[in-house]
Amino acid sequence: MYKELEHFCGYLALERGLSRNSVTAYQTDLKDFIEYLEKVGLKAWTDIGRQQILDYLADCKERSFESTTLARRLVAIKVFFRYLFQERIIKADITDVMESPKLWQMLPDFISAEETEKLIKVFPAGKDPLLFRNRAILETMYACGLRVSETAGLTLSSIKLDENFARVLGKGSKERLVPIGKFAADILRKYIETIRPKLLCNRSGEDTLFLSHRGYPLDRERIWAIVKEAARLAGINKNIHPHTLRHSFASHLLENGADLRVIQEMLGHADISTTQIYTHIDQKKLLRIHKQFHPRA
Repeated sequence: MYKELEHFCGYLALERGLSRNSVTAYQTDLKDFIEYLEKVGLKAWTDIGRQQILDYLADCKERSFESTTLARRLVAIKVFFRYLFQERIIKADITDVMESPKLWQMLPDFISAEETEKLIKVFPAGKDPLLFRNRAILETMYACGLRVSETAGLTLSSIKLDENFARVLGKGSKERLVPIGKFAADILRKYIETIRPKLLCNRSGEDTLFLSHRGYPLDRERIWAIVKEAARLAGINKNIHPHTLRHSFASHLLENGADLRVIQEMLGHADISTTQIYTHIDQKKLLRIHKQFHPRA
């Protein structure tokens, strides 16, 4: 895959006449794209579909990339795929109908409270350590509205079950306190006391909360895969990503009357406008509120 990228960069410089800086920008963006494809097990351009591109853009969003960066990444991918099609490396340009992204288009599908419960409960809280761990991960992500990187970074010392709070290290290394709900607290307590010790594998000094079967910290890619697997097992036919649980966390709070500023604080957003992007209000609820409070509704 890197060979095609190298040839593409030569094409941009020699045939398109782009400056060295422009070629380097394309190269950097597409190298990141290729690294993501390799992580998810894709090794040929003919294996890539629109869904894989959307998954990559959602992954960029998980890494807190700005909307302008997302738009630039998609432009680079579109130009590259047009080149691959012209060179007959792929049979069709799958990006020809993909428009440049707006931030809200890069968010995973919103799921209802019922779908969220179905997604979380797909992993039983039984005796299997890995299935229990997966359940604890999903419960925690939804209960606290966490990014996947924040979930991977949780430690034993960051979970304060006696106070029902988690200390979360967010974007820009900013720390915030987030409440832990009863369901997540109960699951986490059992996970920490009875399940996690089974996963430690004599690595007693490890402080990371969520561990692999060999006792090593789970990375963000593995947590990503757990969420995707849960969606598949639950039969939810939507574009589900780790960010879906964070997005649903904020939306469900807003639907049930939570103040937007409080949601902003729990999500760790510096700007309230960012929080507004994460929230949806049902149209029926809007009509109901208008009818209830407007004097001439």
